Amino acid sequence: MAIVNHLVITGASGGLGQAIIAAFSAPSWEIAAPAHGELDVADPAAIRGYFKSRRVDLLVCAAGITRDAPLARVDESAWDEVLAVNYHGTAACAAAVLPQMIGQGGGHIVFISSRSGIHPPLGQVAYATAKAALVGLTASLAKVNGRHGIRVNAILPGFLETRMTDSVSEKRKAEILNDHALGCFNSPRAVAGFIRYLHEDLPHTSGQVFQLDSRIS
Repeated sequence: MAIVNHLVITGASGGLGQAIIAAFSAPSWEIAAPAHGELDVADPAAIRGYFKSRRVDLLVCAAGITRDAPLARVDESAWDEVLAVNYHGTAACAAAVLPQMIGQGGGHIVFISSRSGIHPPLGQVAYATAKAALVGLTASLAKVNGRHGIRVNAILPGFLETRMTDSVSEKRKAEILNDHALGCFNSPRAVAGFIRYLHEDLPHTSGQVFQLDSRIS
């Protein structure tokens, strides 16, 4: 009987999430891509309920929102919303799958972080803070859980032309593109392909942060 691996993707309705589904569409993979009604990543109880008794070999945490504003103009509700989805919800999903992964002797968690967490742009303080926290979480969980055969890695996809970035002005897109050594943006398809390569062909890699675009600094 062929071995079937189990993948769960949060935030799968977005452009990157859909690309990940396509990249892993194969008989060897069973893919769960819960919609918001099935899994609210801002609700810890919903997260625990969704992952209870669910086998997960690969968890990709791609759910994310932005509420861009400089620090002086970010109100408390915006902070709470951005942190709830981008950090707290992601951490809660990892916490929910870790006991099962430990029990089965291994697993892989991939966090979709952002270059903003390392090189925060002006006016993106809440999002940058949440994504920076994922970088620290990656290192911490990888170190603690490596002895159980569990890998934890983070991906910085780069600027992707998806529904999430539709509101970015053409002027700002041109400024961002100017920072890319190759003069082109990354694509959801390329990021998704890298995630599959990381999972299947780099089995000894953990605790790493992969920037996938061509910005140098």
